[in-house]
Amino acid sequence: MQILRNTYLSLGSNQGNKLDTLQKAINLIAEKIGNIVKISAIYKTASWGFKSDDFFNCCIQVTTGLNPENLLYKLQQIELLLGRNRTSNNGYQARTIDIDILLFENEIIFSKNLMVPHKEMLNRNFVMVPLAEIAPNFIHPIEKQRLSVCLKNCTDSAKIEKTDLKINRPIAISEKYNYIAIEGNIGAGKTTLAKMISEDFNAKIVLERFADNPFLPKFYEDNERFAFPLEMSFLADRYQQLSDDLAQFDLFKNFIVSDYYIFKSLIFAQVTLPKDEYFLYRKMFDIMYKEISKPDLYIYLHQSTPQLIENIKKRGRAYEQNIAPEYLDKIHKGYVNFIKTEGSLNTLIIDVSTMDFLENPEDYFSIIQQIKNAS
Repeated sequence: MQILRNTYLSLGSNQGNKLDTLQKAINLIAEKIGNIVKISAIYKTASWGFKSDDFFNCCIQVTTGLNPENLLYKLQQIELLLGRNRTSNNGYQARTIDIDILLFENEIIFSKNLMVPHKEMLNRNFVMVPLAEIAPNFIHPIEKQRLSVCLKNCTDSAKIEKTDLKINRPIAISEKYNYIAIEGNIGAGKTTLAKMISEDFNAKIVLERFADNPFLPKFYEDNERFAFPLEMSFLADRYQQLSDDLAQFDLFKNFIVSDYYIFKSLIFAQVTLPKDEYFLYRKMFDIMYKEISKPDLYIYLHQSTPQLIENIKKRGRAYEQNIAPEYLDKIHKGYVNFIKTEGSLNTLIIDVSTMDFLENPEDYFSIIQQIKNAS
């Protein structure tokens, strides 16, 4: 399980569209660093230590799974993306964006590249005023005093002006959704994505227990004989698992993510069962479906059939190796029909045909952004 820790950052800008730059920086921090918990007001201050345009400054609280060294590296990359030009010149300079790590939990860090708590923070009004605004009771690890007290003891006489300017706080996935279901064809990558989201966002994960189904290998050997017991056993197991897991709230998890939704049972049954057996199956399904909680977001991963075949070969399950492309096409059509007709679900379709979200971080970030931006 990924451990999330609190860090406090100071942001400043005195070049270009300063408010827009601060917003972009915070958006990038939410995308690449972690959840933005709090944002202070925007304060206007004169340049500190050199003559230049006034700064816009703020402080933010972030929860992150990064260690301090990786956090510093990611923040420097964000500065570069936003046009920060670091030079070897000594002294203070104007800058499009400046992001400093002020505090990292209650740790004390002295290294070549990083000093936490920030060595100058207690001497700067433009840091202490916005920081004390969002964390007045945080105990400074070295001074052993609350930040509100540290602010009173600050001897900086520089003028600081609170503005009415607003920064929008990016909403975290955990704040937006209680339950996300990820669906897709066989080999689309739904389990992989569910595991990645669970790890990165501290979500309770619900994985389909297909490996425990004794009928699955038999079905791939003799479809007609074992289709009905296979689908009925899957339906019963999915109903029991979702009923139990969705009802049990985990205080230590932010939300729930599953690699299937119970409607998957009906989609596969439409493909595998003859009409008379499907009619009986549908009666049982409709009774159970009424009792299952609907996801706040239903994600369908669209993957091309050739890539599905390749993915199935890669994972090497012996009983899957003879799955025909025609069968996968039928499953895909079943999902398409379901999405078209099931208007009560909040559905997000993500085309992953040209993505490798396991190996390519940019592909993964693209998916996360689509999830965050879904209505």
